Amino acid sequence: MSVKNAMTAEFLRSAYGGESMAHMRYLGWADKADKEGFPKIGRLFRAVAYAEQVHATNHFVVLNGDVADTALTAGAVFGMKETAENLVGGIMGEEHEVEQMYPVYYEAAKFQGEKDAMRTFHFALQAEKQHAELFRAARECALAKKDMEFEAVYVCPVCGHTVTDEAPEKCPVCGVAKEKYARF
Repeated sequence: MSVKNAMTAEFLRSAYGGESMAHMRYLGWADKADKEGFPKIGRLFRAVAYAEQVHATNHFVVLNGDVADTALTAGAVFGMKETAENLVGGIMGEEHEVEQMYPVYYEAAKFQGEKDAMRTFHFALQAEKQHAELFRAARECALAKKDMEFEAVYVCPVCGHTVTDEAPEKCPVCGVAKEKYARF
């Protein structure tokens, strides 16, 4: 894999930076949720952190090591607050990716004929929609001073598709088998 167009490469680097930061932010917020008595919300944060790692890795692989000498910044909530407020930060970040970032990145890659970039941007976009919904549900629970109710969170290791309770027989985004999903 290799990216031919500078704009798509820059978008991949930007997405890599944002996903990497989200990965670390969610791990910190998971520990905070645990300390506040929300272990399942903590587990959700850890699962979504893993999905963000999947996205970052996918972007990095498409760049084929061509990270250039670039500063990576990602606009997102920074810092540690109470779990309900951290979830607002997560929702805002995921919605930004769904509504603004990934649609633009995908269309640029499509215009430039960058099929591998299109695939990784599509995978991330689909997963981020789920993450926003899961964080909204988690926030409602945290505001009610209750933890979430689920058996487990499952994440596709190929595209980051994320669901609670049971993995699908095949990932609806990339087609990976149920057995491959990571369980949290």
